[in-house]
Amino acid sequence: MGEKMKKYKICVYAICKNEEKFVSRWVKSMSEADEIYVLDTGSTDNTVNRLKELGVNVKTEVINPWRFDVARNKSLDMVPLDADICVCTDLDEEFTPGWRQKLEEAWTDNVTRLRYTYNWSFDEYGKPATTFLQHKIHARAGYSWHHPVHEILKYPAHEVEVTCKEIVLNHYPDNEKSRGSYLPLLEMSVKEDPTDDRNMHYLGREYMYYGKWNEGIDTLIKHLNLPSAKWDAERCASMRFIARCYKGLNRPKEAEMWYQNAIKEASYLRESYVELAGLYLDELKFEEAYELLECAFLIKEKAPIYINEAFAWNDYIYELMGLVCYNLHLYPKSLLYMQKALELAPNNERIKNNCEIINKMINS
Repeated sequence: MGEKMKKYKICVYAICKNEEKFVSRWVKSMSEADEIYVLDTGSTDNTVNRLKELGVNVKTEVINPWRFDVARNKSLDMVPLDADICVCTDLDEEFTPGWRQKLEEAWTDNVTRLRYTYNWSFDEYGKPATTFLQHKIHARAGYSWHHPVHEILKYPAHEVEVTCKEIVLNHYPDNEKSRGSYLPLLEMSVKEDPTDDRNMHYLGREYMYYGKWNEGIDTLIKHLNLPSAKWDAERCASMRFIARCYKGLNRPKEAEMWYQNAIKEASYLRESYVELAGLYLDELKFEEAYELLECAFLIKEKAPIYINEAFAWNDYIYELMGLVCYNLHLYPKSLLYMQKALELAPNNERIKNNCEIINKMINS
């Protein structure tokens, strides 16, 4: 007989506020754990009662001033010290069934942290749009959360990490929830530690989201100049975001330059090629756009990192190539790409109309 797999004590922990509608689904998904702990940070709906009804260990504490790291650490403090494995999730997330067995098979006594597949977003057809490896499963001892927002786990010694891509956590966010607190928290985070490259990148990205173009450019250039900003994929994203800011300022030449820098920084990622091709299409530079998209399509694998964006892999890139081919009078090729776009987005009326226009051109 084979050696019996060791059974570990596994505890899920989370923070929440006003997430009553997610409680039942979340608890059902997390129930493969031995125990579930939740720190409620001031719900005014029925979240706490529903969690307690379903057997969850709940504590309520208002964190003021609000910081995600403080809340996460207080929720982790609820987990008993004899736990072997801690699993940090949010109530708008759900594991695919069977995750506990996979976790116990992948974990050994010397492991401190585990990476797993995280589907951060889905398209309108329920297909994963942004997927990367997450790593919020960790040993009980030694770990703590840091940073007011986009908080990270830190460990005082050498980490031993394993990866189990078969463990899948899906994210189904409440899009009605405001992320308005993120910007001031990111500003606080960068003020607390101006040498932290990840949060400098996040702050620049947040400025871009808010249309604060000049602040975005300045902050993202600061990110690129930090000695610790060495990850090419994140540097590439900062360059793309700088380009977007210049587009927002109606300065396409600078945008083009930064997209080209992004391509040189991480030529294995599709996003920069696709965004620059879109800029060239707007400028009627169809041959240049065509060459860029040809390069993008040569990249067959989506990197399992949070940097990847849906537009480089979904209907958008195929529709874009269809439009470029149409303007180059490559009508049969244009139709092939547009039909592929329609296959990925069958309810898109614009793409349907584009297919009809191209068909008429071919048959005229």
